[in-house]
Amino acid sequence: MDKVVIYQVFTRLFGNRNTSRIPRGTIAENGCGRFADFDMKVLRRIRDMGATHIWYTGVIRHACTTDYSRFGIPTQDKSVVKGNAGSPYAICDYYDVDPDLATDVNKRMDEWTALIGRTHAAGMRVVMDFVPNHVAREYRSICKPADVTDIGEEDNDTLGFSPGNDFYYCVGSSFVSPVPGNYIERPAKATGNDCFNPRPSVNDWYETVKLNYGVDYCDWSGVPSSHFTPVPPLWDKMTDILLYWAGKGADGFRCDMAEMVPAEFWEYASRRLKEKYPGVLLIGEVYNPSLYRRYISAGFDYLYDKVGMYDTLRAIITSGCPTAEITRRWQETDDIRRRMLYFLENHDEQRIASDFFAGDAQRAVPAFIIAALLFDNPVMLYAGQEFGEPGMDAEGFSGRDGRTTIFDYWCAETLRRGFFDRRRLTAKERNIEAQYVKILNIATKIKDIAEGETFDLMYVNRAISARQFAFMRGRDVLVAVNFDDSELDIKLNIPRHAFDFLHINQGRKDMVDLLSGTVHTFDFQPDCAVGLHLPAYGGVVLQRR
Repeated sequence: MDKVVIYQVFTRLFGNRNTSRIPRGTIAENGCGRFADFDMKVLRRIRDMGATHIWYTGVIRHACTTDYSRFGIPTQDKSVVKGNAGSPYAICDYYDVDPDLATDVNKRMDEWTALIGRTHAAGMRVVMDFVPNHVAREYRSICKPADVTDIGEEDNDTLGFSPGNDFYYCVGSSFVSPVPGNYIERPAKATGNDCFNPRPSVNDWYETVKLNYGVDYCDWSGVPSSHFTPVPPLWDKMTDILLYWAGKGADGFRCDMAEMVPAEFWEYASRRLKEKYPGVLLIGEVYNPSLYRRYISAGFDYLYDKVGMYDTLRAIITSGCPTAEITRRWQETDDIRRRMLYFLENHDEQRIASDFFAGDAQRAVPAFIIAALLFDNPVMLYAGQEFGEPGMDAEGFSGRDGRTTIFDYWCAETLRRGFFDRRRLTAKERNIEAQYVKILNIATKIKDIAEGETFDLMYVNRAISARQFAFMRGRDVLVAVNFDDSELDIKLNIPRHAFDFLHINQGRKDMVDLLSGTVHTFDFQPDCAVGLHLPAYGGVVLQRR
């Protein structure tokens, strides 16, 4: 199995070179990235970094305040849009692409399919968002095929719940937005985060409407009841949307809040999708570990490992959690580890270099070595992570929260420099990038990393500090990392079981550190220690020459 490395880009921000950066600025003031910014030079740079897939976030048309009515695109009331650019997860037409991203709005779909083609030509696959749980409050498709019935078009809005409806209704009540405006919705629809009343708070997903897959959350018994026979009409509508984008060339879908949609739907949709497009990936945002195996059996190829590995690595970096927790976390998902997607950043999480996380990108390098090299499961990084993007801008709606905004028109300075003005990268940014490139290329090109078995060495090395971690990949690669702020020497024991399990040859070996290029000679003997020098906030990846 080839190592999957997913490079997430927030498409609207990635290519934006407008440095105005006016808080709450319009697209005219702050600019916007386009599909065209991903030319072959940019795509090859991403590929050469080690990426096998690009997740283009925010492609499907979503609610925003920019007026595109001259192109026949409906406008959105500002009271149900978050920020001027809007949330990419408030979809207002599943069959359209975001006009912000087009050079020629009338040719926006052609520009998207051309980018898919360029990405394939550069040797990578395309992942796009599928947002199944909710839509924008003013959802209306203007681009759906003629034979498609629009979502909600045939609903009976006198019923709070019906398995034949696409939405849930607060019968007899009008929607009241927490933000003043002119938007009228009567009867009110339930809000996307399972808020079944007409007055969502500003902390709710008030700009979205919950979709109905046949689950009655308001059942008189107080326990949600399922109504899946006959198949609810929404199931076919949403499956057809997946088939539509796969037909345009998408190689995979990152499925937003997948666990808020019943697994029975995913079984139905994934079977139809993979019958026609066998190689298409489904990546699920599932946060409840007790549901992991259920959603994998329902057709997901990969699931976020957020509450397990991400939370553990973050705690090691920031709050002194012992590295032994890494072993416990991977063991909890050992039977499905090839399905767990490791990451340290994405659009939902705070940037590593922000004041809210580590404050310094270097502090997370040992964690990224583990995420990328511990197993052969996929790893993801968020554009700008490789340069140490701090995410400390107060962009407008998003505010200064350590995240790169998904609601505003903005320019991420490190990304702009890293791809479009590289001579202005700082020495520190170049150093972080070089480390990421090495780690990712090791992950994808070194046979023992891509194919070799993993042997966790920590159970026989409890004497070393709780700030170090070590493992072997195959018989010829030894990895050790140091989360401490000081370099140090350690004695690492290699047990006889590792020699037997990995078929390691005993004796003296010359090994090169793939991160630094330095060569070391070790005498490998069962149950004997080898001496390693570990840099501060770093590690070694030693391969037999």
